[in-house]
Amino acid sequence: MAHASLSLEKVLTSPILDLGGGGEGIIGRIYGRQVTAIDNRQEELDEAPDGPKKLLMDAAALTFEDASFQHVTAFFSFMYMSHTVQAQAIAQAARVLRPGGTLHIWDAEISSAFPEPFLMELDVDAAGTPVHTTYGIVKEDVAQNADHFLSLCQDAQLNLADRQEHDDWFYLRLTK
Repeated sequence: MAHASLSLEKVLTSPILDLGGGGEGIIGRIYGRQVTAIDNRQEELDEAPDGPKKLLMDAAALTFEDASFQHVTAFFSFMYMSHTVQAQAIAQAARVLRPGGTLHIWDAEISSAFPEPFLMELDVDAAGTPVHTTYGIVKEDVAQNADHFLSLCQDAQLNLADRQEHDDWFYLRLTK
C-alpha cells in the first residue's frame, strides 16, 4: 500500500469547481461555500461534509456555462475514471475555466491496479483539519502518472504552471 502525507493551505480565491468532491470532500472542507462539489455518485456527496454546494454531475459532461469558475480542482478523483473519461473531464474543466483560471490536480502514480488492488493511504492536513483516509481501485488499464495528465491538459490548451512529484503521488497546476 502506498502512503502519502499532504498539507493544503487555504490559498485560492473566487469560485472553485471540485471534480469528484464527494467522500472526504477535502477541497470543500477547506473552502466551504466557495466550492461547488460535483460527484457522479450521490452516496459520495451525502458522505461529504457540509459547506460546499453539492451537485450530482458527471465531470465528463459538465452543465455549467463556459468560463464559470476561476479554479477547478481534482483531489485524487481522476484515478476512478477511465482514460477516455479523464480526457473528457479535463476538456470540460478547461471549458468552464475563466481566462487565467487554474486547474489543480492531486493524484496517485499508478502502475497497476489489477489483479491486486491499488491502495493509497493519505494523511491530509486540510488547512489545519487532519484527515486520514484510504483511496483504492481494482481495475485494468488504469496506469497513470504526471506525464499522462500533462499531455491531456496540453491537448485541452492548458499550460503547466507548477509540477510536484512525490514518491507515490503528484500535483499539477495548469492555467488557461
